Amino acid sequence: MTDISVETILPSVFIARGVKAMLDSDLASLYGVETKRLNERVKRNIKRFPSDFMFQLSKSEYHILKSQNATSSWGGRRTMPYAFTELGIAMLSSVLNSDKAIEVNISIMRSFVKMRQLLTETDDLRMAVESMRLEHDEKFDIIFQTLNQMIETDGNKNPIGFIWPVDNKD
Repeated sequence: MTDISVETILPSVFIARGVKAMLDSDLASLYGVETKRLNERVKRNIKRFPSDFMFQLSKSEYHILKSQNATSSWGGRRTMPYAFTELGIAMLSSVLNSDKAIEVNISIMRSFVKMRQLLTETDDLRMAVESMRLEHDEKFDIIFQTLNQMIETDGNKNPIGFIWPVDNKD
């Protein structure tokens, strides 16, 4: 069984139009097929791929993506690449019927779930730290208020301890 790790998939995931997606060429590479063949299968089953499953990148989106991944070897494309969302990637398993495609799809879906779990854990940690900060800020405020009250009222009380007499002979 082909088990692709999160570390293998994660560099291929990007955000476009507010969603996590993967390029057709990266998916084709994982599935072991040519990008052209993957796109042919999708086009033959286009009803399975609404705009929230797959969309074609604009020239500016593609340029931004290429500039963020300067080491990439994406060259020679005649058309803008297609981006597949998580839903589109899941749907690919219905149009790519090979055993390898099914195994790769399972690995990709597991990777997306792991990424979501990591994001959730990060959010939970951030919220816990924020809660602690707010709690401690309140406690520090109480401490500083008490100290300020002590300083303000200190002149009104008799000093405690030994007081040295002031000698003004200088």
